[in-house]
Amino acid sequence: MPQPILHTERLLLVPLADRHLDLEVYLDSDLEVLRYLDATTPARHEVVATHQRRMAMAGKVDGLGFWMAHLCDEGEEGEFVGLMMLPPAHGPDQPDDPTVCDLGYRLVRRHWRQGLASEASRALLRHAFDTVGQSRVIAQTMAANAGSTGVMKAIGMRYVRTYYPQFDDPLPDAHLGEVEYEMTRTMWEEMR
Repeated sequence: MPQPILHTERLLLVPLADRHLDLEVYLDSDLEVLRYLDATTPARHEVVATHQRRMAMAGKVDGLGFWMAHLCDEGEEGEFVGLMMLPPAHGPDQPDDPTVCDLGYRLVRRHWRQGLASEASRALLRHAFDTVGQSRVIAQTMAANAGSTGVMKAIGMRYVRTYYPQFDDPLPDAHLGEVEYEMTRTMWEEMR
């Protein structure tokens, strides 16, 4: 099953493709957007490498991957809003289970605090559980990232844990740790 185009009231979520590379470069050029991810903006060749990893990861579990969010303009792609992520769970502290995926979002700053991350995330949760058949969706961020944890709470995810990874060059507030939230299939069915 390929990644479908997803629709919300205000957004069109289009599967990430090579034609979106310049939008990824644009998104990653704003250090405030990357504030809880990196201390510097990546060079173009680094964004290209990340894009290639995302494209490869999108093929690991049918239906999961990455979407570019646009304001919906009469059913067409309007203004670029951000990158929405629903890849298989990955990383040293995440389960190696194809029925578990990782929710993420990164929005252009002018679209912050408008409910768009929550709106898109709800669509991705619906897709994960109702279409792909995932058993669990997790989301992680720095404990200091109030905006991201606010989205997780707004869409009904529950707090799982705070953990303290070691970094060679930690970001400000890294000492507060990282938080993980989850939505299980049971939680999803009870919410509906």
